[in-house]
Amino acid sequence: MPPKWQRLADELAQQIADGVYAPGDYLPHIRELVAQGKGSITTVHAAYKALEAEGLVVSSRGHGTRVQPQDAAPQSAVSGLGRLNRLRRTGRPYGPREVSMDHIVALRSCADVELANLLGVEPYDEVLLRGRTFVRGDKATVVALSVIQLRAANAVPELLRDERMPRFWQEIYTERTGAEISADPEMRGARLASGEELRKFGIEVPPDTAVPVLVLRSVFRDEVGPIEIWEDVYRPGMWQVSSE
Repeated sequence: MPPKWQRLADELAQQIADGVYAPGDYLPHIRELVAQGKGSITTVHAAYKALEAEGLVVSSRGHGTRVQPQDAAPQSAVSGLGRLNRLRRTGRPYGPREVSMDHIVALRSCADVELANLLGVEPYDEVLLRGRTFVRGDKATVVALSVIQLRAANAVPELLRDERMPRFWQEIYTERTGAEISADPEMRGARLASGEELRKFGIEVPPDTAVPVLVLRSVFRDEVGPIEIWEDVYRPGMWQVSSE
């Protein structure tokens, strides 16, 4: 049986879909749902965070949690781990009004020493890159890049194909090898956006203009060691929401 927070999130998501809570309406206060026996404060908070990660609601300190109008401009984006949690919970790879584009599949030498160290390979060893840009409405929100050890392709050769995977590749890997893949805590940082990232975001600035961006990295590993680094670069001015 799914955990209690997940069942509550599913119940609230269905009520939003049914119009019980319309765009602009506020969901009950967390303590109100606790009083109704829906779960502990932690449970209700986790359910609300999951709904926020899906883009169904938006929370603001001191005001509560409000159902997000479907035509609202995105101010936040779910993290890579949040997207995986959403996929496992709902079976949906995308949030409302969200798609992905600019999909890339390529073999490259890992020239980034920091990434090589995190992935457990030598600098300039060959790795597999899979990239995509997440778009919500008419605005690109996240430029995502997966750097994957080539040993993963031994079990999941579909990774090398220039097409979208039918399912998350880690699930296929575990089915075929029996090896579970876990995620380290997300690493948050900031840097200046590259010209290519600004192009994907559709942002035009004068040459040599410094544009800071939020960057999240997730390191996935199996029993052998690191197997994938998932890096999300967020649109300038956007903040990140992750589901519990």
